Amino acid sequence: MKADTDALWPQVRSMARAFWKSPARNRLIFLGGGLATVIALTAFGQMWLNAWNQPFYDSLARKDMDGFIHQLWVFAGIAFLLLTLNVSQTWLNQSTKVKLREGLVRDLLDDWLQGRRAFRLAFNSEIGVNPDQRIHEDARHLSELTTDLGIGLLQASLLLATFIGVLWGLSRGIVLHIDGQVLAIPGYMVWCALLYAGIASLLSWKVGSPLVRLNALRYAREADLRFNLVRVSEHMEGIALHGGEADERDRLSSDLDRVLGIMRRIVGAVTGLTWITAGYGWFTLVAPILVAAPGYFHGNLSFGELMMAVGAFIQVQQALRWFIDNVSAIADWRATLLRVSSFREGLQAMDRLGEGRGRIDFAPSTDRQVILSGLEVASPAGAISLSQPEVVIEPGQHLLIIGDSGTGKTVFFRAIAGLWPWGKGRIGLPPDDDLQDREGDGVMFLPRHPYIPPGTLRAAISYPQAADDFDDWALVEALGSMGLAHLAARLNRSARWDKELTDDERRCLAFARVALRKPKVVIMDEAFDVLDDASLGRAMAIFREKLRKTIVITIGRPEVRDHFFDQVLRLSLDPAGPRFLPDDHATGDADRDAPTAGDDEEGLSVRAVPKESSL
Repeated sequence: MKADTDALWPQVRSMARAFWKSPARNRLIFLGGGLATVIALTAFGQMWLNAWNQPFYDSLARKDMDGFIHQLWVFAGIAFLLLTLNVSQTWLNQSTKVKLREGLVRDLLDDWLQGRRAFRLAFNSEIGVNPDQRIHEDARHLSELTTDLGIGLLQASLLLATFIGVLWGLSRGIVLHIDGQVLAIPGYMVWCALLYAGIASLLSWKVGSPLVRLNALRYAREADLRFNLVRVSEHMEGIALHGGEADERDRLSSDLDRVLGIMRRIVGAVTGLTWITAGYGWFTLVAPILVAAPGYFHGNLSFGELMMAVGAFIQVQQALRWFIDNVSAIADWRATLLRVSSFREGLQAMDRLGEGRGRIDFAPSTDRQVILSGLEVASPAGAISLSQPEVVIEPGQHLLIIGDSGTGKTVFFRAIAGLWPWGKGRIGLPPDDDLQDREGDGVMFLPRHPYIPPGTLRAAISYPQAADDFDDWALVEALGSMGLAHLAARLNRSARWDKELTDDERRCLAFARVALRKPKVVIMDEAFDVLDDASLGRAMAIFREKLRKTIVITIGRPEVRDHFFDQVLRLSLDPAGPRFLPDDHATGDADRDAPTAGDDEEGLSVRAVPKESSL
């Protein structure tokens, strides 16, 4: 979904609404109140320090040793107060960053892992390619920038409100002599400070505004590079076996070149901006003295009052130059905000994906039956349907659904699982099965590639139920039923079992879960096809001997042995039938007439290489 980089305020309002609903809101408000209090006290302390300039420098001008020493003690007290406030502000600053990141990341995780949004986003939107980048790096960066810029803006505002009055009062002692005329301008130094900072701010934004777009492009390129580095790392064995290192190096080098190209453009933009910000900073060393000089040489300002006016002018300038000093950071913040908020909007848009299109009716069946009635699945390649329009599977029956390559077997499997709801007809599953929560002994779905979570082996077998829901003997028996008895001694060992187990062991572990949970219905996507003969025999024995009343529906290839099945149906694909390509709806396009070149053999649009971010 393409984000409009000009729609800043809608993005800010969206994130503000999310903040207000966040459980971290009250804690963040408390921290913000503490920061405001500390910053206000710091502004008071700095005003006190500025007023200290007059007696201190006047004592120097008079060569008054007693007065000089007294003012040093006064300075020590002011400095200790300001030091204490600075330490407190640092603690509150860092604590706010931590809490803000916690609230933002938890909000994004809740939105991402909700109601199949993550699955749909991964296939249906460009921003779904790198969700880890948005949730991890972008959320961290946005939290830190928001805290630093917010605190800086508040501090600058309080300093401005405090010292602009002081500067206005000191301006009364400054008069200008022009061609023999005496001119007294009310608030003279205030107007000079505003004009000086206003010109610098305008120039800074003029030179630095391209950084918004450049930073957004940089984050998109960085995300693509990181994605491909992870992809190469995960598939290194296949790459090495094919001798494809050089080819992958060329691809990664190309991604790196794109990152470096954007970074070089950012270097040029930041360099141009530095001419303004650094030049402004250096000239500020003498600007207040030049502005106040007429009052010292031709007015009644003492040396101490001159230094007090210079200090007040510098404080006002520091407040006014907040924007100048933070143009680059503001551009970075805006780009990061747009990436995070567009990710949130993309997630929420998944709930509206395909609105107005026909949807499959998911209704509970009766008597523990599975009913497929008039089912027609709208896929990117066309309409997928069964050779028999009305199918009722009774408890204990086994159904094989076969289809040639390209007929949409995986899309059909996802339709039955509720992941792909577009089409027409009815799918009826036993009534105690909650399509939002697969836990318990209702319906189990076995994809071609089983998911093995990290943690203990006990938790991996029990997944998604809690590890302590099952006794040791039940776990050991389930492992033994699939020839995995040698793993029983490692039940409490934590590891990346998806990496430690072989392909065959992972597939067998999926069926060990079935034996453990004893579901009423098992629906598989080629899970039988990938088992060797011995493992296939064990899996079928589980259903014949232990789960005799379990309904088994497997979607597979024609070569699968059919003596296990009571009925065999065939899938067919009608290219002229209703289609649905989610990526078109995610980007706002109309239905396409043909699948994209990146479609896999099952007709689902999958990107081989991540697209560029719409930012």
